[in-house]
Amino acid sequence: MIETTMDRKILSVQGVNYKYAGSDWQLFSTSFAVSEGEIIGIIGPNGSGKSTLLKLASGVITPDSGNVFLGEKDIAKMKRRQIARILGYFPQDAVGHFDYSVQEVVAMGRFPHRSGAGFLSPHDMDVVGQCLLRAEVEQYRERHFSHLSGGERQRVLLASVLAQEPNVLLLDEPTSALDMQHQVKFFRLLTELVAEGIGVAVVTHDLNLVSFYSHRVLMLKDGKIIEEGRPGEILTQETLKDTYGEGVDIILHPTTGLPIILPGTGLEAQKAKTS
Repeated sequence: MIETTMDRKILSVQGVNYKYAGSDWQLFSTSFAVSEGEIIGIIGPNGSGKSTLLKLASGVITPDSGNVFLGEKDIAKMKRRQIARILGYFPQDAVGHFDYSVQEVVAMGRFPHRSGAGFLSPHDMDVVGQCLLRAEVEQYRERHFSHLSGGERQRVLLASVLAQEPNVLLLDEPTSALDMQHQVKFFRLLTELVAEGIGVAVVTHDLNLVSFYSHRVLMLKDGKIIEEGRPGEILTQETLKDTYGEGVDIILHPTTGLPIILPGTGLEAQKAKTS
């Protein structure tokens, strides 16, 4: 795990509550912050509130109570263009079927920085080219977005979000369609970005990626943050059992000492029954 180098809060979520119309489910008085130079892994069972929390943090939905701040500005009082210059949001259902080239899709990320007639400047094109390279999709720049695989589309949309040049990234299951190699590359890219001062909050079901690449972990269950801390503090046998139920084993990495989460074999339970 990489140590953070800065502690300036970019995004602050303060006591937000949210309830969907026609549903008993609720996100309860939730607070967290994202600082420069850190990756926060957000984990929890399905239906625990992870995606709702990111939607609230990004201003996509408005809390019933509580506040979200970008720096010292209340996000509810900011225009979407202002927000997009600071915050990049990658929703869970981001992969669509655009009838545009890859380069055009990535160039859409420059929207908050355009002025006048809205044409791309030489600087805009430089940023687009850099983001294509960083997301490893430069070779697809002339291809139609709709002709790409799901994993390739995710990387293109990441490049588009990076083209906003945000200070904070909120990512909801951004590696769900990526193979193992590209999942690791994706998180290594996140470590490069936070080394440059960006703050990241990422929702994922891959607890091992959270263990190896997060500075802090938020664990949600039933609409509440139930645990917060370093991966080694949160990803324990007891905590995972309480949150997810039976079915996981934990070993420590021989070099880093970080937790590695494995599917449970059930052997201990079987031994206990037969002993």
